Amino acid sequence: MAKFEPGHVHIERMALHNQDHSYDLNINYEVATDPKDGAGIQFRMHGSIEGKPVDETFFLAKDQVLPSFLSIATRKAQSYMPQPKKFESMGSSHKIYDLMFEDIRQKLAVKSGDCVKPEHLE
Repeated sequence: MAKFEPGHVHIERMALHNQDHSYDLNINYEVATDPKDGAGIQFRMHGSIEGKPVDETFFLAKDQVLPSFLSIATRKAQSYMPQPKKFESMGSSHKIYDLMFEDIRQKLAVKSGDCVKPEHLE
């Protein structure tokens, strides 16, 4: 199950077999300003993965949000998984992120061809 409303995404998945995993996550996001990186999005990912409570916050600058959000959120989710299980990519089965990304583009006025800070490419 996946649900979108501006500023919030809820995704839920039940394990289908022993090698699979379950999660119930809410991702809240809002425009914020970092003194060093300027405008961006403040994220809060909370809920549970494999029954383990999750509460993670992170900030991504305007030029990092769209290319990096899913990989960072997936990496944070992976840290809650019992080894050797792997957390599937958060974006692999959820078209809901298209709506989220469009909302973020509008909130930050992101346009194709916007500049990227060179230090964010490292």
